Amino acid sequence: MARAFKPRIATGNALLEGDVVYFTAEGGWSRDIGEAAVAADPETAAALLERAREFPNEVVGVYLAEVRISESGRPAPDHFREMFRTLGPSNYPWLGKQAEKARV
Repeated sequence: MARAFKPRIATGNALLEGDVVYFTAEGGWSRDIGEAAVAADPETAAALLERAREFPNEVVGVYLAEVRISESGRPAPDHFREMFRTLGPSNYPWLGKQAEKARV
């Protein structure tokens, strides 16, 4: 039996800073996964990925990632790898988003 399609978002890394970024419905990039455009079916996902790949001078490593929709209606990571990516650099705990979360 075929696996059911899960919602997907387009993600990659900002070319200059290296930050994880998410493609938005407005056609830009955000560092907030909650602002990502969500594709609910394979055709929409393919079109989303094609649009997201139109920025080779801004973003590298663009791919589709499965998400779940949170109670607030925003996309949230559905896989450990994507959850880990939302935390920022892991080489030093005092850098990036991990430092912000450690202070909370």
